[in-house]
Amino acid sequence: MLENIRNQFPILSRMVNDKPFVYLDSAATTQKPLSVIQSIESYYKELNSNVHRGVHSLSQWATDAYEQARTKVQSFIGAEHAHEIIFTKGTTEAINLVAEVFGRNYFTDKNEIIITVMEHHSNIVPWQLLAYKYGTVLKIVPINENGELEWAHYEQLFTKKTKIVVATHVSNVLGTINPIKKMIDFAHAHNVPFLVDGAQGIKSCKVDVRDLDCDFYCFSGHKMYAPMGIGVLYGKEKWLDALPPYQGGGDMIEKVSFEGTTFNKLPFKFEAGTPNVEGAIGLNAAIDFIVDCGLDALIEHENTLLKYAHKRLQEVDGLKIIGMAKEKAGVVSFLLKNQHPSDVGTLLDMIGVAVRTGHHCAQPLMDYLKISGTVRASFGVYNTFEDVDKLVAALQKANTMLGN
Repeated sequence: MLENIRNQFPILSRMVNDKPFVYLDSAATTQKPLSVIQSIESYYKELNSNVHRGVHSLSQWATDAYEQARTKVQSFIGAEHAHEIIFTKGTTEAINLVAEVFGRNYFTDKNEIIITVMEHHSNIVPWQLLAYKYGTVLKIVPINENGELEWAHYEQLFTKKTKIVVATHVSNVLGTINPIKKMIDFAHAHNVPFLVDGAQGIKSCKVDVRDLDCDFYCFSGHKMYAPMGIGVLYGKEKWLDALPPYQGGGDMIEKVSFEGTTFNKLPFKFEAGTPNVEGAIGLNAAIDFIVDCGLDALIEHENTLLKYAHKRLQEVDGLKIIGMAKEKAGVVSFLLKNQHPSDVGTLLDMIGVAVRTGHHCAQPLMDYLKISGTVRASFGVYNTFEDVDKLVAALQKANTMLGN
C-alpha cells in the first residue's frame, strides 16, 4: 500500500545531485499528491471564475466548489458550523487575524498573555506587537529536559489579568505533542480563551475542535498535502460574532456608504477580497487524500517511522537528539558532534537527503536550549524505513567527510 501512496507523489521520482531523492522536510512543507495537483489544474481548465459575485454559471460552479471546501474542513476538524471556518493564507495570517482583532476589543494596559517557550515565531511576534501597542505582558511556560511543558509552572502563570493563552499543538522543533486539551480545560476554568497553533498538529494528530473545546485553531494547508497559500482559522461562533473585521474590502461588507459600513455575516466578515479559490479546492482534495488513506493509519505510520529513526540515529557517532518527549510527532531534531547544522545539512543534500537546518523560526527556544540551531528530519506519508536508513548512512558519511 505504501508504495502505491509514494507513486501518487510525482516529485519523489526525481533525482537530486544525481542521487535518488529522499525528502525529510515535511514539517516545513509536505509534498503534494497527484490528486491535489490535478484538482488545481482542473479548476483553471474548467471552473476559473471569481466566487460569490457572479450570476453566470461558471461563477456559481466555482462558488459551489469553494464552499464545498469549507464544509469539508468543517467535517475534518469537527467544527459545529461551516461559518466557523475562515479561509486565510495560512497559520501565520490566522494567528495575526486573531491577535489584531482580539487585541482591539479586549486588551488594555498590563493585560497578560500566556505562551510557551517552544512557539514558532508566527505565534510569538503577533502577540509581541500587541504588547508594544497595549502594554501587554507575555508570560512564558518553560519546558523540562525532555522538551515537555512544566505543568506546575503553567498553572502558576494565571492571574486576573490573563486575557488569552496561545500554544502550539505540536512543536515544529522538538516534535512534542502538548497536552492541549488539558491546557484548554485549565484555561477555561479561569475563564480565559485559548488559541492553538495547529500548523504541525493538523497532520500528526486527530483534531476535533469541539472535543478540544479550543476557542481558535489555526493551520496551513501546505503542511497537510495541500497547496501553499491556503490556511484555516477555526473560531467559535461566539468569538467570531463578537470580534471586529480584520481587513476591509470586497465580500466582507453588507452595505457601504460614505457615512458608514455594515459588515457581512460569518464567515465572509473575515474574508476580504478575492479569495484563494484554487487553494481551497486543493485543500478539499488533500483532505480527501488523507481520509482515503485513513488518518489513523497515517498517524501510526508517522509514529512507527519516528521510533525507528530514534533507534537508528543512536548508531551515529556523536549524534544527540534534541527533544525526547513521551508524546511526540514525526519530527527529529539533532546535533552532530560540534558541527554546524548548516554544514551537516549541505553535505546531506549532496548525498540526496533533504533535511531542514537552523533555528526553525524558533529562536527563543534555541536560546532557552543554549544552542544556535539543529538539523531536523521530519516525516510524511510517503517516507519509508529505507529513507531513514539513507539518512543514517548519509550522516555516517558526513562524519567521515567532516573529519570526525
